[in-house]
Amino acid sequence: MRTDALDAIAAANIKRGGGTSNFKGYHGFPATICVSINDEIVHGIPGDRVINDGDVVSIDAGAIIEGWHGDAAFSVIAGTVDPADQKLLAVCEESMWRGIAAGCVGAKISDIGHAIESYVKSQGKYGILQEYGGHGIGTEMHQEPHVLNFGKGGHGLELTPGLVLAIEPMITRGTHKTRVLGDDWTVVSTDKSRGAHFENSYCLLPDGKPFVLTAIDGGRDRLASLGIEISNLLN
Repeated sequence: MRTDALDAIAAANIKRGGGTSNFKGYHGFPATICVSINDEIVHGIPGDRVINDGDVVSIDAGAIIEGWHGDAAFSVIAGTVDPADQKLLAVCEESMWRGIAAGCVGAKISDIGHAIESYVKSQGKYGILQEYGGHGIGTEMHQEPHVLNFGKGGHGLELTPGLVLAIEPMITRGTHKTRVLGDDWTVVSTDKSRGAHFENSYCLLPDGKPFVLTAIDGGRDRLASLGIEISNLLN
C-alpha cells in the first residue's frame, strides 16, 4: 500500500464523521495525515512511497468537530515483526500513558515529561526527541502549554480542571538528534535509527479526574493499570 492511499482513507473517514482536517493546509502541510516510516519520526508527507514488510509506520492524525480540535498518533509494524521494533513501540506507548497518569489535577506540567523520560530510560538506550513535544489543544490544534517529554518534575504550570492536553512522546532506537528533510516537514533521526510516536489528547474534569478523548474507553483500562481512575463521562 502507498502512503497516499492511507491519506485518502483518513480524509474519507473524517468527512464521513462530519469533521474537517486540521492538518491539511496547516502552515502549508499538504495532506490530511502524517505518515512516517522507519527513521522518519514525525511529520512525514503521504505520497507514492510503498509500505514494505517490516516497516515501522507512524500515523499522526487530527480533525475538527464543531470547532473543537482532536489530535492523536500511533505506530505499527507492517507484517514481519522485529522484536527490537516491537519493544520500541511498547516503550513509547507505555511512556505516553505514564505521562498522562502523571498529569492529573494538582500536578505540575513538568511532572508529565519527567514520568515519560523516567520510564523510557528504565527500559534501555532510547533517544527521546527534544525539539518536539505535547501541547494544549482545544479551539486551536496547538495551544499553550508546551509539554516536554523529558526533564525534572515539580515545577511549572499547575494542572487544573478544564485543561486539555495532547501528550506525544517520540523516541528512537538510537539518538535523540534529528534533522528535517528537504520537504521542510519530515523529521528523521540523524543516525537512521527507527522511531515510534504515540499521542492521545485528554482533559481534566471538575471532579479532578482525567478522561482521554482519543481513546475508545476514555483511557480507563490503561490508566487503571497505573492506579488512575478516569472521570465517569461514559456512564
